[in-house]
Amino acid sequence: MTISSYQALVRAPRGNAPIVFAFHGTGGDEYQFAELVGQILPDAGLISPRGDVPEFETLRFFRRTSEGSYDMQDLARRTEKMIGFIAAHKAENPGREIYGLGYSNGANILASVLFREPQLFDRAALLHPLIPWIPADNPQLRERSVLITAGQHDPICPLPLTERLVDYFAAQKARVEACYHSGGHEIRTEELGPLYSFLTWRKTGAADLGRRNNR
Repeated sequence: MTISSYQALVRAPRGNAPIVFAFHGTGGDEYQFAELVGQILPDAGLISPRGDVPEFETLRFFRRTSEGSYDMQDLARRTEKMIGFIAAHKAENPGREIYGLGYSNGANILASVLFREPQLFDRAALLHPLIPWIPADNPQLRERSVLITAGQHDPICPLPLTERLVDYFAAQKARVEACYHSGGHEIRTEELGPLYSFLTWRKTGAADLGRRNNR
């Protein structure tokens, strides 16, 4: 795979700022998080691929057979393709920190990449992910920084599955932080503070994130 495997919005970083890979939700596009990333990390680079799997009038990163039920073979193929795309960009930016941010379907493809190749990202924010299977253990997730946000009454991503995902990352010894709001699948302002803190904290002065639940 190459850096041109996906149509993508690409913005170069300034100075020693990180590069953020942003993955949109179903029905979104490569511009969905461009403004938000720019507000949180003004100097950061941005690589935001457009999902290439059509579902009626919307775009996704992999196929599903119904709501909450995935075509696992297609997910495996699309994950491999995304790994190659990310790795190609990472190789062109040696030594630069790489962050991931994904919402809904975008969070799911980002999580699938993390399960396979966690070393591609220095930190990753999963907004409203839905992982209906139990991933295999991966010791390379140890000390990887992960933020998970969710709605306590999300009809698409049931809270018990989100909590199970948080538990999975904790069991892998990742630095996992969880933030829950009282709503559903929508991104709320209550998530933006933790997301800002997660993406901007400095390693040199930051204590271990550990696992923190805001419920």
